[in-house]
Amino acid sequence: MTHPRRRLRPEQRRTEILEAALEVFAERGYRGATLAAVADKVGLTQQGLLHYFPSKDALLIEVLRRRDEIDAGAYEPSGNGLETMEKLVAHNATLPGLVQSFTVLSADSVTDNHPAKEFFIERYRRTRETLGESIRREFGENLPGGLTPEQATALLVAVMDGLQLQWLLDPGEVDMAAVFHAFAGLLRSTPSAADQGNAP
Repeated sequence: MTHPRRRLRPEQRRTEILEAALEVFAERGYRGATLAAVADKVGLTQQGLLHYFPSKDALLIEVLRRRDEIDAGAYEPSGNGLETMEKLVAHNATLPGLVQSFTVLSADSVTDNHPAKEFFIERYRRTRETLGESIRREFGENLPGGLTPEQATALLVAVMDGLQLQWLLDPGEVDMAAVFHAFAGLLRSTPSAADQGNAP
């Protein structure tokens, strides 16, 4: 049943639609979600929703961008990529609904012809590239077990995503911020390149 429509400015209405769509996509996954369900949450007809977003695919991509904007505006990134990741993990621990939406949609995107597949491919590439440069600046090329900065970055992202999944399933048993901090400590315990150069 459609709820009574409230008068909002176009940008407010778009934001409201994106927030509702985040909930619907998280609850049902991309394929199970419908534009009608999103429209109903905000008191619009499906045709009214299409005035703001021309298709379900377009809405999904904007939902994902909106989620990244929420993350980016919620904490102060540092010049240290590892520290910024720790802040993000701690921040995510306060937003289970948002983390759930990301986990469901990112997993769903690996299927053939998923509209968000390219979004996630590019997002992960960009994350690995940016974080890899930061890891190299901070730790040089000498990482535990002979890891390259690129390999360490892929592991950090995998640990972050894997912890989010475990935390969503069993939040009382998994403290993802504490575990990620402990994992990051493995890198911080590595002597810096300068220290190694001064070793006898």
